[in-house]
Amino acid sequence: MSALSPQPHIQISQLTMAYGSFIIQRDLDFAINRGDIFVIMGGSGCGKSTLLRHMLGLISPASGDVLYNGRNFTRASAAEQDVMRRRWGISYQSGGLFSAMTLAENISLPLQLYSAYQAADIAEIVAYKLALVGLDGYQDYYPSEISGGMCKRAALARAIALDPEILFFDEPSAGLDPISSRLLDNLIVQLKESTGATVVMVTHELASIFEIATNSVYLDADSRTMLAYGDPRELRDHSEQPVVRQFLARGDGNDNTNNGATACAGGGQELQGSNP
Repeated sequence: MSALSPQPHIQISQLTMAYGSFIIQRDLDFAINRGDIFVIMGGSGCGKSTLLRHMLGLISPASGDVLYNGRNFTRASAAEQDVMRRRWGISYQSGGLFSAMTLAENISLPLQLYSAYQAADIAEIVAYKLALVGLDGYQDYYPSEISGGMCKRAALARAIALDPEILFFDEPSAGLDPISSRLLDNLIVQLKESTGATVVMVTHELASIFEIATNSVYLDADSRTMLAYGDPRELRDHSEQPVVRQFLARGDGNDNTNNGATACAGGGQELQGSNP
């Protein structure tokens, strides 16, 4: 690596994921640069969210490592991992908001747990974060009292409560109508640009992939490894792997194959939208 080359913000090094003797993905090796909107993509069930869980330290790899800012997260102590996690924000597939808490209480929780702010300061921060996601004045609403798209935005406000360096999303637009999905994509870009955060996102939504992604990796179900890495627009047009081109072109009306949508028989468990 050149002395002028930036160090990857996140590096996946020879990572193999397995449940017992069953291999989900093997020999994953790629880097995520600071400021990327990086998409993990591939057919349903082939390990996209399982990879995210490995990156978050929820599952230990069969082999290989995950590094943040050059530091080996996989081999760090539990205390060291906890310190590193405090620089992350996570938004779950269903939003993961606590239903018995108001939006303000949901967003204030990480601030109460991991900061020294007083109650008045936390209230100001909560109001500011809600305003950033277009929910100014909704502090006292419960998740059941707002729409699904608003819940996604509230979950994003909680994810950025501690001004994280990295934002992780698992299917952020799942269950949303096209207009709400587009608005959420725009919000993610705006927050990335205003905070400088690196974004890592699991999604199969082609509209989102082409609208906001700057880099990506494609996980293949059949070979159980990564087949492509790079800008998804370049992969769609120039990948040497037909399955990758077909996966990324399936929404243009010119390709009716189902390649790339093949599920792994008995494949990886996807990240559920449970509360953290």
